[in-house]
Amino acid sequence: MTYQDIKNNDEINTYICQADQSLSALGYTEHSFAHVTLVAEKAGYILSTLGYPDRTVELVMIAGYLHDIGNIVNRVEHSQSGAIIAFRILEHLGFPPGEIGQIVTAIGNHDEGTGIPVSELAAALILADKSDVRRNRVRNQDVSAFDIHDRVNYSVTKSELKINEVHTLIKLKLSVDTHYSSVMDYFEIFLKRMVLCRKAAEKLGLQFKLMINEQQLI
Repeated sequence: MTYQDIKNNDEINTYICQADQSLSALGYTEHSFAHVTLVAEKAGYILSTLGYPDRTVELVMIAGYLHDIGNIVNRVEHSQSGAIIAFRILEHLGFPPGEIGQIVTAIGNHDEGTGIPVSELAAALILADKSDVRRNRVRNQDVSAFDIHDRVNYSVTKSELKINEVHTLIKLKLSVDTHYSSVMDYFEIFLKRMVLCRKAAEKLGLQFKLMINEQQLI
């Protein structure tokens, strides 16, 4: 069973769609297929670049695709409910217990409220998820009605997460249009996430750096 099989699973895609509909009703930014696919691919890039086995890369991509499925239950503690839902789905699909355990552990630890990078998969998932800041995640088309999350995401015109050639650091590089949001706005809502990213990078033997408009901030 592969990442592509998971992406093509109608049951899973129905849950992802319904979860995102709930978040839309609550006023959250996009958490649908664009987000989960991007997170899956970034997480895969991280472990692949660091030389992890192909199957481990496959598992972290599956975790990335499933990581927000718990929002179908409630936004509160969605990482834990998502892990339970993923457990049921993966067991039904015939995944071995060892692989299920790795995936659900990563999902259950991806949120900055309760998550800890307890494994390499969890660390890669955290970095991939928390680095997804971009203009087209904003649903609200009325700039005058933006809240701080809308302003921050809308202000990011370019986002890049890269590991250096010698595999010593991972850098999140953002281009921010300060007409819509200040750098302080970014830290007001993302500081806790960036601290978690630093811990996740350390789990992978990397140093985390954040650059906004060519200025290193972390």
